[in-house]
Amino acid sequence: MLRRYAARVLIVFNPAAGAGRRRRLSRALAALLARGLRPELAETRGPGDAETLARSAAQRGVGVVVAAGGDGTIAEVAAGLAGSAAALGVLPLGTANVLAWELGVPLAPERAAAAVAAGREAVLRPGFAQFGDGRTRLFVQMLGAGFDASVVAHLDLGMKRRIGRAAYVLQSLREMARYDFPPITVESDGVVSQAASVIVTKGRLYAGRYRIAPEARPHAPGFQLVLFRRPGALQAALAGAALPLGLIPRLPGVEIVAARHIRLSAAAPVPVQADGDPAGLLPAEITDAAGKLRILLP
Repeated sequence: MLRRYAARVLIVFNPAAGAGRRRRLSRALAALLARGLRPELAETRGPGDAETLARSAAQRGVGVVVAAGGDGTIAEVAAGLAGSAAALGVLPLGTANVLAWELGVPLAPERAAAAVAAGREAVLRPGFAQFGDGRTRLFVQMLGAGFDASVVAHLDLGMKRRIGRAAYVLQSLREMARYDFPPITVESDGVVSQAASVIVTKGRLYAGRYRIAPEARPHAPGFQLVLFRRPGALQAALAGAALPLGLIPRLPGVEIVAARHIRLSAAAPVPVQADGDPAGLLPAEITDAAGKLRILLP
């Protein structure tokens, strides 16, 4: 039981997905209360709120901040906690819940709450991206540049709420017809090459439970760099078909390398996504975040 945190738990809740997400939160809250925890609840109103709430809670001495939402909410809370004494708890209420699948956090609200209450700590090493305009972004699972980021950037959030993951499939089809696949210059640990799209990942999984980088380890320093060398709609379609089969690592034109220090740039505007949310445009320099992140796992 999480005795030392019993009076110092904050849940940061993203209510954007509506009544269904709130019902799942209520189930998790009931499970926490049944285990003797009395968490505070704070709701986000827009982008950046979760990070601000988490950082403020850590500064006030709150021992655990629970991210109740999707991967983007978890990443924001993680950004507010990285390097602090507070631990991250996860109530996965999103569409893909990639980090939950990666770390074995149950999707059922009651079981996820039990993991928070059990209080078994592990350490993650988030990634950190610095963009050409001076902005920075912490990510816990992955950062993508190119085609997948264009899908994320143009995704209709209303459609996502209505049909879930299928919205990404429909948007991918739209992007295949209009995305130009400008070349990305990739410098990884001093080695320079080019790719049509890039995924920099801390974990094995992508878009849910689909394996994309089998050698990735969220607790270890560095990244797996997934390079899609060939441009074009046909190659994007092949990747989309290979993903649910776990065949991305074997797809012709895909190379996966380990890297610690990565620079991505392009002559044309290339979008970036981080943990499933739009993150801006290249160029970006990517390293491990300065501080480790404590997380509660089953």
